Amino acid sequence: MSNIYESAANSLGLFSSPCLTKVELRVACKGISDRDALSKPDPCVVLKMQSHGQWLEVDRTEVIRSSINPTFSKVFTVDFYFEEVQRLRFELYDISSSHNGIKEADFLGAVECTLGQIVSQRKLSRSLLKQGSSAGKSSITSVKISRGLFSQSRYSRPRLSAIIAEELSGNGDYVELSFSARKLDDKDFFSKSDPFLEIFRVNDDATHQLVHRTETIMNNLNPVWKTFKVSVNSLCSGDHDRKLKCTVWDWDSNGKHDFIGEFETTFKEMRGAMDGKQMQWECINPKYKVKKKNYKNSGIVILNQCKIIKMHSFLDYIMGGCQIQFTVAIDFTASNGDPRNSCSLHYIHPYQPNEYLKALVAVGEICQDYDSDKMFPAFGFGARIPPDFKVSHDFAVNFNEDNPECAGIQGVVEAYQNCLPKIQLYGPTNIAPIIQKVASSASREMHAKEAMQYFILLILTDGVITDMADTREAIVHASHLPMSVIIVGVGNADFGDMQMLDGDDGILRSPKGEPVLRDIVQFVPFRNFKHASPAALAKSVLAEVPNQVVDYYNSKAIKPKCASDYESSRTFGP
Repeated sequence: MSNIYESAANSLGLFSSPCLTKVELRVACKGISDRDALSKPDPCVVLKMQSHGQWLEVDRTEVIRSSINPTFSKVFTVDFYFEEVQRLRFELYDISSSHNGIKEADFLGAVECTLGQIVSQRKLSRSLLKQGSSAGKSSITSVKISRGLFSQSRYSRPRLSAIIAEELSGNGDYVELSFSARKLDDKDFFSKSDPFLEIFRVNDDATHQLVHRTETIMNNLNPVWKTFKVSVNSLCSGDHDRKLKCTVWDWDSNGKHDFIGEFETTFKEMRGAMDGKQMQWECINPKYKVKKKNYKNSGIVILNQCKIIKMHSFLDYIMGGCQIQFTVAIDFTASNGDPRNSCSLHYIHPYQPNEYLKALVAVGEICQDYDSDKMFPAFGFGARIPPDFKVSHDFAVNFNEDNPECAGIQGVVEAYQNCLPKIQLYGPTNIAPIIQKVASSASREMHAKEAMQYFILLILTDGVITDMADTREAIVHASHLPMSVIIVGVGNADFGDMQMLDGDDGILRSPKGEPVLRDIVQFVPFRNFKHASPAALAKSVLAEVPNQVVDYYNSKAIKPKCASDYESSRTFGP
């Protein structure tokens, strides 16, 4: 790895941001070596996460006595952030039966990976080594990371066998409910009651949170309210046994509604109305129940339908095998300055990466965990290229037009460095051709039988776009495809026109007036992050990607593949 790449990569850090979702990690081991001939090991796994260059303990499993094949009941719960590199380290210890301290325990080995690798891979194998040992000498030689059931390994050597990742689900789902009532009490003298229904969630502190209020059905003791949808999180905070209080009122125009009755239930009980069945509750007025001897109820409330609507998340698609196809496009126009001059934005310092490299590594380090082959197409635009030195706006940085892919982010960095002395920086700054090139690949994917690839195009540019009309047209077209565009403005140019492409402040339209189907562009000027870690830049430009992925697949009614259908495996490490 080059010094420049290493310097840029090492500057990545962790920052707090709103959590998108949580992931549960379950750990099991197979074939732990017997270090003591007279007894089996007492294993324990410690999970650590890297923060600001240090490994901090997150949690640890219980100790399982005398076991070489332990399955730990302890579940690690970790916040998942797509826009961060979350580095994890699983350390395996043999805890003596006389004490439980890690300091006195025998360290058996460790494996390092990222959370992104765990959630994006069905199975992942790595060497699990002791410090100072080699893969061939380690007593525990591999780790298999998966998010489902795993089969026996072909390897004869012992291993930490599985880290199973599952998204905490349910909170993102919606429930569709349809209520009616029968024989409600009549509260009006000259007409019938005008009933409406309210549903409250009973919180842990015994307070009540209104979840939904139906419309009022005028002059009707047997109302049928409109079907409505609420999120499971809103209804019961994801706790299906949480109490729900339902009240029925007779509406009055003065706001002093007359109480008809109430009942309690749970979402778990409501689910009895699935599959065409009905649930019903007596609507009780507590005062009448105390005062009236023959009081039965103030009517019957009926749940005619309870339908759970699954809202698929970004992790549903990633865990189902969706791959992020990451492509880089680099601005080689003359406005960058002569790369041989230290003032140039393309100047290659032996130890200090320039802004292009910082942005490339910051974003690429995130995306590479979701690309199985780690091969990234890299293109340049705005330069005269050999052998005829004609201007090109979509040339392969490695000069291999048949295969523009580079091996890993390091490969992109090296291709970029090797490219600079061979080209002549020129112009203008046209980015529509490269958007169209990636869109062409995304279009083929969209029409594939199983569309499970999503394309991210990172454009690094120093100047004002000179083909804005064509670019707008290209982005509007790309908004119909499995594709997102990230533009990072390098240098101190005026990027005012760039804001037009980012749909956060309004709807981008083509020159013909056609609006984008989805907001797929994120633009940020690098200068806003000059004094921050490149990780802050990555978080800013990638934070919207998970929602863009979900929006695309939802718009196409494409469901994620089940984990059991996704059987591909990857191997890493020595």
